[in-house]
Amino acid sequence: MTDDPVELDKHRGMAAQKATDLRRTLAEVESHVRELREREADLEHRLMTVPSASWPEAAVKARYLLNLYAASLPAEDTRHRALVSALLDDFARLGEDS
Repeated sequence: MTDDPVELDKHRGMAAQKATDLRRTLAEVESHVRELREREADLEHRLMTVPSASWPEAAVKARYLLNLYAASLPAEDTRHRALVSALLDDFARLGEDS
C-alpha cells in the first residue's frame, strides 16, 4: 500500500471529467463574484462615509457614480452615453491641471 493520493479524475470518463471541470470553474467564478460584491460594498461604504478633502477626490466619487449610471443605460441611449463620456473626459483633462 502506498501513501500517495489517488487522482480520481484519471479514472473517470471524458464526459464526467468535463462536468467536474465545469463545476469547479463555476464554483471558482461564484467565489470571485461574491468577493467582488463584498469589495464593491466596502468601496461604496467608504465613498459615502468619508468626505472628500478636495475637488479631485470628489471627482473620483462622481466618476464612480457616472460609471454605474452608464452601465445601466440601454445600448440605444447613445446621447446619454456620449454625455457621460464627455464628462469623464473633462474630469481627466481638468485633473491633469492639478
